[in-house]
Amino acid sequence: MDIRIQSIHFDASEQLQAFIQKKVSKLEKYYEDIKKVEVSLKVIKPEVAANKEAGIKILVPNGEFYASKVCDTFEEAIDLDVEALEKQLVKYKEKQRSK
Repeated sequence: MDIRIQSIHFDASEQLQAFIQKKVSKLEKYYEDIKKVEVSLKVIKPEVAANKEAGIKILVPNGEFYASKVCDTFEEAIDLDVEALEKQLVKYKEKQRSK
């Protein structure tokens, strides 16, 4: 699984990148055939509290999944994105089995 992290308008710390790698790699438990994961991190309107946007796009054969959240911290946004993607992947896998 290829994980790419893109930070827009700031530099992501090593610690944040390691956190993202760890969280995103857990998605393989839900669907083994993940080819590529693209994570985008963006700071929006610096004067607002909830100004960290994280989006995760997962590419699988014959499809893709996406989740995006805006929170106070990137870690919180990544956690919520991963939870949403877990549900999407489980649903997709069940749908594949029933065919």
